[in-house]
Amino acid sequence: MSQNCLFCKIVSGEFKTQTIFENENVVGFVDIHPQAKIHLLFIHKKHTANINEMSQDPEALAQLFQGITEYTNGHSLGFSGFRVVTNLGPDACQSVFHTHFHVLGGEPLGHFGRR
Repeated sequence: MSQNCLFCKIVSGEFKTQTIFENENVVGFVDIHPQAKIHLLFIHKKHTANINEMSQDPEALAQLFQGITEYTNGHSLGFSGFRVVTNLGPDACQSVFHTHFHVLGGEPLGHFGRR
């Protein structure tokens, strides 16, 4: 846990959010600045700053994706799919430095990489 981390405060219960999933390792909640009709965030309860740091703990990474899978298998996100995205660093618009994955869906999403 990191004292100044917003997501660690969510894990500890110090900061309340609209939680949609929780197990012993993972918490899922609604993003307060949605970029799609459905925009959820999934975090591991163990603090890591970004995906590169979390990749040093393959078990935690697997637990996080298992949480996403468990939630998405049990809930219709609308339409025919969803997107999972993570950002690393300021240039990628990472604003909370606790590894997190965005789950976006509920509507057709645009293409990445096209200009």
